[in-house]
Amino acid sequence: MSAVPVPTREKVILSLVGTNDLHGHVEVTPVLGGYLANLRAARAKDGGDVLLVDAGDMFQGTLESNLGEGIAVLHAYSVLDYRAAAIGNHEFDFGPRGPSATPEHPGQDPRGALAALAASASFPFVNANLIDKSTHERFALPHSPASFVITAAGLRVGIVAVTSADTLETTISANVKDLEVAPLADTIGREAARLRDAEHADLVVVLAHAGGKCKGFSGDLVADQCEMDGEIFQVARKLPKGAVDAIVAGHTHQGLAHTVAGIPIIESFSYGKAFGRIDFTVEKSNGARSTIVATDIRKPEQLCVATSPETPGPGPQPALCADTRYEGAPVVPDPKVADAIAPDIARAKEKRNEPLGVVLAEQVKRDYDNESAEGNLFADLLRKAHPEATVVLMNGGGLRADLPKGPLTYGALFEAFPFDNKVATAKLRADDLARLFAAHFGRSGGILSASGIRVNVRCNGGRLEVTLEQARDGKKLAPGEMVTVLASDFMLTGGDGFWGPVARPEVTVTAELMRDTLDRELRKIPVLKERDWLDPKKPRLVFPGPRPVKCGEP
Repeated sequence: MSAVPVPTREKVILSLVGTNDLHGHVEVTPVLGGYLANLRAARAKDGGDVLLVDAGDMFQGTLESNLGEGIAVLHAYSVLDYRAAAIGNHEFDFGPRGPSATPEHPGQDPRGALAALAASASFPFVNANLIDKSTHERFALPHSPASFVITAAGLRVGIVAVTSADTLETTISANVKDLEVAPLADTIGREAARLRDAEHADLVVVLAHAGGKCKGFSGDLVADQCEMDGEIFQVARKLPKGAVDAIVAGHTHQGLAHTVAGIPIIESFSYGKAFGRIDFTVEKSNGARSTIVATDIRKPEQLCVATSPETPGPGPQPALCADTRYEGAPVVPDPKVADAIAPDIARAKEKRNEPLGVVLAEQVKRDYDNESAEGNLFADLLRKAHPEATVVLMNGGGLRADLPKGPLTYGALFEAFPFDNKVATAKLRADDLARLFAAHFGRSGGILSASGIRVNVRCNGGRLEVTLEQARDGKKLAPGEMVTVLASDFMLTGGDGFWGPVARPEVTVTAELMRDTLDRELRKIPVLKERDWLDPKKPRLVFPGPRPVKCGEP
């Protein structure tokens, strides 16, 4: 009679490393490579492994990336050995392959640029909850599964990825109008069950381009002032107990290192400034499914790169790593990653340094929540180029960096407004425009900067009341008066729920890029002063802030 085999047990450490919202800032990836090299060396010594993944919004945002429609990021990510990535809302911004950001004729694929990236990537773009409206089938790209299993440290790790419920409202509508978003938690739960049962996954990791917000990293959700209604927190609470083992989050550009409903969640700000990490100690068995015996969730690890107060992203100054150690060894930027992106850096350098001929006497700042000099400046420049417009609106969420003091370069303008939005116009009644503003001030989100009008918001009888005045003479716009609104195609085609309670009128989208117009008009101004576009004594937006304004509430 033969002896019954005794199951053997072995403990291994799997380090899950997550990044999110790089937005094209490839200049920091050699430094990230230095941290990863140290961590991989540590795991190699103890027989473990490192699993590197991304939660989306990889490409849009810098000249280095945008000039090649995102290929620079793939150059870096392939050397860094990413194993999977989620699809974020800004992955759709490039539209068709080539210079047009939206289709200009029926034969163009509105997602051609993204499809080309997915086909050439060394890792899959995972998507489980974007659905084709007409077929009701999952939207698929080349090399783009809903979920899959990868082997790391001898473990079968299931990967499933989803994107935020607001994805289709936070990219250019023309590129995604045939898609819809399936509920995140239901989708994750279904895929996780399949990965466990059919694919025999030992662990299940979710990549979610959906996030939350906490102000600290003690791990206590209350003490860290976590906003518990954040999208990814709601998703975690809806998932069946034990369905997933970790979530790598993104989209909100915040830092997370917290456990919600028993699920560790990490998110690491944006622009490559940091990465997240969870170490799983797993007991492997040849006679049963492996078991997680310990979970160590780390707060976001800030990279040793400089961050300029004048730009949103970290600067390429790896010399700062000279005194930095990680996993017991000095951090040395990875030369292979630097070599991989060198052509992309060189190609962008000449365009970045191109002078616009205008000198800023002082920094011109943006503000996401309040009226800003930069928002007013850009709106005024567009109205100067289009005097036929009654009002020009700029979205505060589209302003991504302050304009720095000194001679202005194209690179600084690009960093401030990196999106390839086109000029669009619509005609509507003044009372509908007032209703639009009432809805806007009643919710949060990027504030609308206005040129051509003054917006007065007040509470009256428990509701928001808006009056609009012409900027040139203070004359009130009559309710039935027709006005021409100029804004980005993103906004006027319904991005960020722009129209709110107002029926969307006919919208004309031109072939003119807003950034090209701003470039042209800025070159006509020899010296620019912030105070000329933001006068605290004469604000363009008068409202009983902060937003969202709530009338009749204490």
